[in-house]
Amino acid sequence: MRMTMTAALAFVALCAAPTLAEDLKAFKLTIDGVAVDIDPGESVDVTLPGGKAAKVTLERNDFATFSGDNFSFVHPSGISISKSDLGDDITQYLMASAVGTVVIVQEYGAMNPVSLNQLMLQEMTKEAVQAGATLTQKPTTRKLSDGKELTGIRATVKSRTDTDNYEIVAFGTADQGLLMITRIDGESEAAEASLLDKFWESLDIKL
Repeated sequence: MRMTMTAALAFVALCAAPTLAEDLKAFKLTIDGVAVDIDPGESVDVTLPGGKAAKVTLERNDFATFSGDNFSFVHPSGISISKSDLGDDITQYLMASAVGTVVIVQEYGAMNPVSLNQLMLQEMTKEAVQAGATLTQKPTTRKLSDGKELTGIRATVKSRTDTDNYEIVAFGTADQGLLMITRIDGESEAAEASLLDKFWESLDIKL
C-alpha cells in the first residue's frame, strides 16, 4: 500500500523527534529570573525582564578547585571527580584522565591510614605481578606547600610491554587521615606529568 503524503510527513516527524529530544545543553544559566540552556563556549541572546536584550557567553576555566571534607586540590576543569562511599567511614575520590592517569584520595574518618601504604600498593599491583610484571619500590616523602610531610612509597610495575609508576602517601592524626594514590603510564608521563604536578602543588590538607 502506497504511503500517503500525510502519513509520510508524520513518519518523518517521528524519525526526527528523538534527534530533537537529544539536543540538550549541559548547563542552565539563570539571569534575573530568565533561564537559558547553554553549552561551554556558546553565546546566546537573552531578553531580560523589562525588555532589555543581552548576550550571554559561558566559558570554562582551565582549572577548578575540588574540595572534600578535609582536603582540596586544583585540577583541569574538563576532568570530573567521582565520589564513592567505601563503608567504615571511608570516602574515595577518583580523578582519571582520558589516557588513564589516575589520582585517588581516600578520606578516613575513624582511623589513621599511614600504615596502609604497603597494603594499598599490593592491592593495586597484584594482578600485574601475578601476570609476570616486575615490582620495584622505595620509600618516599612529599612535602606540601604548608610544610606538612606525607610519607609513603614510590613504585614501578614493569611488564614486557608496559610500565606504570605509582606513588602512595598518607597523612593522619590519631583517628582520621588521608591516603593519596597516583598512577601514570610510562609512555604518557611526559604529556601527563603536569596533571600530577598540579595536584601535588595545590593539595591542601585541613587536618
